[in-house]
Amino acid sequence: MATFTSSLPDDLLKQLADAAKEMKLPKNKLIEKALSIYLEQIDKAKFINSYKRMAQDPDMLALAEEGMADYMQQLEDLDDETT
Repeated sequence: MATFTSSLPDDLLKQLADAAKEMKLPKNKLIEKALSIYLEQIDKAKFINSYKRMAQDPDMLALAEEGMADYMQQLEDLDDETT
C-alpha cells in the first residue's frame, strides 16, 4: 500500500476527526471509504452521461431499435417452439 500525504482545510479536518471518532474508525480508513464511494459515483455519472449522449445520436437509436425488433422476433420464435 502506498502512502499519500495531503493538506486539508482546518474545518474539513475537524469534520473528519469528528466523524472518525463517532464511527470508531481511523481517519485514513474513513477517507479511503469516502474516496471509494466518490469515485464510484463519478463512474456512474460517466455511464449515465454516455447513455444520454447515445440517446441523442440518431444512428445509435436506429441500431437499438433494430436490435429490439430482432430480440422480439427471437422471443416470438421461442414462444412458437414451446406451444
